[in-house]
Amino acid sequence: MSVVFDAVMLLLLIATAITVARARDLVAAVVKFGLYSLVLCLVWQHRGAPDVAITEAAVGAGVTSVLFLLTIAKTARSERG
Repeated sequence: MSVVFDAVMLLLLIATAITVARARDLVAAVVKFGLYSLVLCLVWQHRGAPDVAITEAAVGAGVTSVLFLLTIAKTARSERG
């Protein structure tokens, strides 16, 4: 069961990383990055590192997403391209 969970989480991490990199809208990219951080939080928890998982959830999905959204709000919303 653990190998299956690890494989699914690895595939989810790769898929979310690709969708973040390919996102044209910056707000959508931030939301997808938050999802990436939450999946990574699950990986850390499953690996037996709850302190790292909590930090990843707080900093990766929480603080970083808020800072990115504030930055986007103060600048242009979408990429040129």
